[in-house]
Amino acid sequence: MLAAQFMALLDAFIVNVAAPTIQTELHASGAGLQLVIAGYTITYAVLLITGARLGDRLGHRRVYLVGLSVFTIASLACGLAGSTGELIAFRLVQGAGSAVLIPQVLSLIQRGFAGEARVRALGAYSAVLATGAAAGQVLGGVLVSADLLGTGWRPVFLVNVPVGVVLLVLAFRVLPRDEGAALAAGRARGFDPPGLVLLGAAVSLFTVPLVLGQQKGWPLWSWLSLAAAAVLFALFCAYETRLARRGGAPLVAPRLLRAPGMGLAVFRIAAVMAVNSGFLFVLTLHIQDGLGYSALRAGLTFAPAAVVFGAVGLTWRRWPLPLQRALIPGGFALAAVAMTAMGLLLRDGGDGGLWLYAAFAGVGAGLSLGFGPTLTRALATVRAEDAADASGLLATVTQLGQLTGVACFGALFLHRLESSESFESFGGPGAYSSADALLVCAYALASVAALGAVSGLVRLRR
Repeated sequence: MLAAQFMALLDAFIVNVAAPTIQTELHASGAGLQLVIAGYTITYAVLLITGARLGDRLGHRRVYLVGLSVFTIASLACGLAGSTGELIAFRLVQGAGSAVLIPQVLSLIQRGFAGEARVRALGAYSAVLATGAAAGQVLGGVLVSADLLGTGWRPVFLVNVPVGVVLLVLAFRVLPRDEGAALAAGRARGFDPPGLVLLGAAVSLFTVPLVLGQQKGWPLWSWLSLAAAAVLFALFCAYETRLARRGGAPLVAPRLLRAPGMGLAVFRIAAVMAVNSGFLFVLTLHIQDGLGYSALRAGLTFAPAAVVFGAVGLTWRRWPLPLQRALIPGGFALAAVAMTAMGLLLRDGGDGGLWLYAAFAGVGAGLSLGFGPTLTRALATVRAEDAADASGLLATVTQLGQLTGVACFGALFLHRLESSESFESFGGPGAYSSADALLVCAYALASVAALGAVSGLVRLRR
């Protein structure tokens, strides 16, 4: 299950370092290339809640297999695409497959594991969920630089095909079959079409401007879209509350949001994902455009953060008990310090030396401590019948947090870069102007991480 999830998450980022090669070989316009990268994210974010409810009604195993099949076939089509239009269309389908696949993983863990086994499974889930982004950058750089058999960018998609086929065979053999009682309960809840329409429209209106607004210069339509998204989110919440009071089956059960610590967990998870994606995005811009790193070197730069994130996510439960209550605020505080150190080490336009890798390790460890314990403790209070709702909610929050981080910190980086005096002097994004923009972003990233630390401390005092 986690291997399939890792593969699906990887594909949201693996294309980033392959983008220049794709643009050259397919003669893609700027807008076309943007949709190649963003199309996956748009359909993925919009359909996550729908994917979770489909699993509840049709069976998590069955929907998992369907999502994995769609993703694998779409990956093959992406790798064989002969034009920008084809690649965009197949990326949209690939994102839809991910949206159907990913919510089933958490639901299957919630329903199939209990006690310490569930805690271990959730630890592995947390490690996989947030290392996919960095791993995508690394693997993308390796595959593009290898240029296997002269295929250029195509292996970043084709690598999914053999892996997907193997996972499908294994899933048929090892995944528990959907139980009749669980299926009957899921069907009895209903599908809540009005809720799906309201939430899907709200997420779409929120996602599209975040993905496309920066490249378009934040036109008026992007701000109107964000405002409309806020209105629709409010309408969705009001409708779901009334539906629950009437005894209906809301798309997201209000009792889930009232579960102890769930609201705070949603904030923390969104904060971790925003900082993680913002860190990866602005650092990619700096090292590829400002420092001129190759795709391979750019990808490998993120390895320390990814490895440490995964290692900490898998081991924090075995740390001394006196440390357990301080893990979340301590993790956010460590991430804030490491982000600041990263910006200061790179502020002169150099490569930061060996200390930079220590800062990256601190970012990975801090964000892992902010994410893993938060997710595990929040899900410990979720009822088995609410597993699908929790899966869809937390997966959606994760994705929207990532999009918000890329949009906000990316906009800050580019605005600072364009207004820098050194940018004017160099006539382009030179190392010093890029480093200056990165430093400003590092302070902003550290500030958001500090907010996470404060929220953890507030919870700790209770």
